[in-house]
Amino acid sequence: MTDPNAARIRRVAGPLVEVVCDGGVAMHDVVLLGREGLPGEVVAIAGGTASVQAYEYTGGLAPGHPARPTGRPLRVRLGPWLLGGVFDGLLRPLAGAGDWLLPGGGTGADAGTRHFVPTAAPGEEAAPGGALGEWTGGSVPLRLLVPPDASGRVEWIAPRAPYRADEVLAVVGGSPVPAVADWPIRTPRPVRERLDAAEPLHTGQRVIDLLFPVARGGTVAVPGGFGTGKTVLLQQIAKWCDADVIVYVGCGERGNELADVMAEFAELDDPRTGGRLVERTVVIANTSNMPMMAREASVHTGATVAEYFRDMGLDVVLIADSTSRWAEALREFSSRMGELPAEEGYPAGLASELAAFYERAGAVRTLGGLHGSVTVLGAVSPPGGDLTEPVTAHTERFVRGLWTLDRELAYARHYPALSWSGSFSRDAAALGAAHARADDPAWAGRRARVAALLAEADRLSDLVDLVGITALPGPERVSVLAGRLVREGLLQQSALSAHDAYCSPEKTAALADAVLTAVERCRELVGAGTPAETVEETDYTPLLRAREAAGPRDTDAVAAGLAAVLSALGEPRPPREPR
Repeated sequence: MTDPNAARIRRVAGPLVEVVCDGGVAMHDVVLLGREGLPGEVVAIAGGTASVQAYEYTGGLAPGHPARPTGRPLRVRLGPWLLGGVFDGLLRPLAGAGDWLLPGGGTGADAGTRHFVPTAAPGEEAAPGGALGEWTGGSVPLRLLVPPDASGRVEWIAPRAPYRADEVLAVVGGSPVPAVADWPIRTPRPVRERLDAAEPLHTGQRVIDLLFPVARGGTVAVPGGFGTGKTVLLQQIAKWCDADVIVYVGCGERGNELADVMAEFAELDDPRTGGRLVERTVVIANTSNMPMMAREASVHTGATVAEYFRDMGLDVVLIADSTSRWAEALREFSSRMGELPAEEGYPAGLASELAAFYERAGAVRTLGGLHGSVTVLGAVSPPGGDLTEPVTAHTERFVRGLWTLDRELAYARHYPALSWSGSFSRDAAALGAAHARADDPAWAGRRARVAALLAEADRLSDLVDLVGITALPGPERVSVLAGRLVREGLLQQSALSAHDAYCSPEKTAALADAVLTAVERCRELVGAGTPAETVEETDYTPLLRAREAAGPRDTDAVAAGLAAVLSALGEPRPPREPR
């Protein structure tokens, strides 16, 4: 076998580095490039030449410089130290990195110590994925698990004490179990069984939880043009959804946006644990000014981190913002490789790459018999807002939900600017049964009635623009009014309001029922002879303001707003006498 140390760089073209290495490498092996040992990954082998995608800036590399294959795929170190941290696309900690990121840094997430409490005893049998102990001192319950490739009798386990990341905490079947788990990012972690997604993930955003819900373990794409509010919507979900752990991957986005995310997370109280939201969040920052090909690795790194916490029986939300920037990195490297381009220059394997990423979502029964899930939310930034471009079109094939953001709604300051006509949720029927089991059997009917009102109002909007509202019959005028009440009193939500940034399921149901009740009362009045203009001129402000006047869980204030509107509507009144 050829000595791997004899490998030499043959050519450098941006992130593409060709290495002459006869027989010393395999696909996806890590190769350390140059004297600084810049990390790269083998993506193609032709004869004795390996094509390597470099994860650092390659300035200074030149033909003839040494290259050292490691014989191992790209791996990351996983441990409880990840929570609350900020890392780059290779899971290297950015804390204390300074103003300039130096290339060639090592991987890891080992900062300080964490207190370990054993739950297994020497002599017990341990199966893959079984719990050996717990990590204390955090807001999220974390476990030390038996590695997937180990099993047997517990020969030794560490006593209760604080430990560093590099220490061995147990010996199972002759295999040491360290505090951290080492795992290749492109290999999904094994599970015992994949389960049907049947429980809703509550996001705290009314338009999503009511009309386009997502299941725990589901997948959702969020396409939208510039300025439609993708990042703000995903940040709101990261803040308020009822997941146990949030993994936020900033893939090619602007650095100031990620800085704002981290600053807000550090200051925001977590309503679920009483601590800080950042304590159950992992941020993987690979911004637009960082090495391009690290974007390609960052989404897989995020998926691996999410699976690590999922295996502990936790519900994890993985947010990738944005998968379009990730696809652009694939396109750039594909062109460097000289591959035959497909539509709009993207590589022919784009659909397969997207499928491989979204397939890592799911609700599972872990090797240790626990129930966990990874829910993937991927932002898509189509150039010019063109939703027919390849990334958006391919992504729609692999996701269970689509939250399309509408430019016209955003320009009208209707946020979240989620288009009810261009979005869907394939899990809505299954989640309706879950709501029924959770003592809300009216959820499915409520959702259907709200969707019907929106569809009818949209159907009439063009006619109103053409002939005017006064030319319509009374029932149609009520339908137009109903659409406005639904939009302004239910679906709009302010991310800056202390009362409205988060909405509980109870308040969402109360607001929806209030709007539906008011609309039904309007229909009764018009049907009994009350002029439509009289109904339209009624003051609906108490109902429209209830979403911000009532607290996140306050249904009494919503009921008071409805009562005020019903009182203002009064009893049926005869038409006015013509003058």
